[in-house]
This record gives sequence, structure tokens and C-alpha cells, in this order.
Amino acid sequence: MTTTATELVVDGVTLTAGARRLVEDVSLTARPGEVIGLVDPNSSGKSSLLRAVYRVLRPSAGRVAVDGADAWSLPVRQVARTVAAVVQEPAADFDLTVREVVAMGRTPHKRLLDGDTPEDAALIRSALAAVDATGLAHRPFDRLSGGERQRVLIARALAQQPSLLVLDEPTNHLDIRHQLDVLDTLRRLPATVLIALHDLNLAAHYCDRLYVLRDGTVTASGPPADVLTPQLLADVYGVTTEITLHPRTGAPHVVFLPGDPRPGQRDEAPPRPSSSSCG
Repeated sequence: MTTTATELVVDGVTLTAGARRLVEDVSLTARPGEVIGLVDPNSSGKSSLLRAVYRVLRPSAGRVAVDGADAWSLPVRQVARTVAAVVQEPAADFDLTVREVVAMGRTPHKRLLDGDTPEDAALIRSALAAVDATGLAHRPFDRLSGGERQRVLIARALAQQPSLLVLDEPTNHLDIRHQLDVLDTLRRLPATVLIALHDLNLAAHYCDRLYVLRDGTVTASGPPADVLTPQLLADVYGVTTEITLHPRTGAPHVVFLPGDPRPGQRDEAPPRPSSSSCG
């Protein structure tokens, strides 16, 4: 089965929860095959925006379009075949083995009561191998560590063979090696990827373009080298940074420095105690 990457267009989307506005008039585009990163300080709207894309939180204004069609008007089965999501909410304690959890990713491609085909079995094996979880296949999912669960849920999304993959902080709970392995895998997929990341250096290395959210609105967007500047990080995150192009990767590399970058707010060294003699 061949996957064709999908175009995603978020056009003027506003999201609310009661009287509270979560996201306001946000627009972004992910062209087929791109890896698009969302970065923001905590609680600035990126998780809410992702929920609108994978059809959990309906926009109160604006539109989410998948290959030109309104995502919220598409049949559920079509969306399930097109969009896969890896979310931050704690995973349910499935009374299933790891392999059975990953096999759930094949459900949108089957009719009721269909069993696994040889193609399904191959895709499940491939997905487990991609996240270094082959050795976990027969273990109970509910007895895994947080990092192991995260890798299995990513494998389930890979087995789904989506043309649009939406991930909310997929590297949470993963050690450095598995963070890099997972992001390398996503980078190679024949799919469009929309991913929220806290780690700005990972975002700079793996994403084609970044959208920076602040207080529920887009404050900057573009290639990482254009977006990640000391001034923007001072304005959005309130931190002092030095940014250089990494000599091997060519991607922006952010070094965080102590001190408040805002005028008049820099930390000052405490005064030294004056020396005094006894007597």
C-alpha cells in the first residue's frame, strides 16, 4: 500500500473553551511531504490547535482543510485512513499485548471482523522495528514504562500508514537515542508531518518550517534559520540565547544563557559582603 502525502491548510482557526479563547485566527500550511513544527511556551495553544486538526476540538471559526476538503465534513472512516495522531494524554491501560496495540493502527483499512493479512503483519513488524520495539511485541502494554508506551503508540500511528501524521510532543519520556531515532523515522516518511516540540534544537534540525505560537496566535513562521533569532526567543520565551549554525548539520543551534534579556530585568550579582576585622 502506497501512501501519498497530504496538504494541510489551517485557515483563520479560532478555538474556544467556554468563555476562554484557546487559539485565535491561526493560519498555517503544510505542503505534501513537509515536516512542520509548532513551538511555543507552555499553554500557548499548540496542543489545542493539533486537536482541531485531528478532529477532537471543533473550530468556532475558520477551517481545517485536508487536500482542499473540510476535515470536519469528511466521513469518519476517510479521516481515520488519512490522519493519525500521537497525543499527550495518558495512554489507556489496554489489556493487550504491544503487538495487538500496534495492530490497531490497521483497523481503518479493514472491514469488520477482518483478520490480519500478510501485508498487515509486515507493516506491524516494520512499525515496531522503526521505534526499536520489536523485543516488546509480546509484552503486556499496561506493564510498560512511559517511554516504552510512547514508542508503541508512535508505532501504532506508523502502522496506520497515514498521509498526515499529527504528533504532540512525541519525544516526551524518550531518552536521547530514541528521540533521534523517532524523529529520523518521521523525517523519512512519505507523509506530511505536523509536530509540536519543546526542544528548539530538535525542531530546528528536523522541521522544514516552524510556526511559533504565543498566547494562542502565530507570532512568527518560516524556515528555522529565519524564525529562531535571539530577539524572538527573548520576546516569546523571555530567555537570553546565542544562536549559531551548527558546523555539521547547518541547522540553527540554540544555546541558552542565564539572565533576563528584558531591559532593566537582568539579574545582578549579589553584592559581596564587606570584610571586617574582629576585636
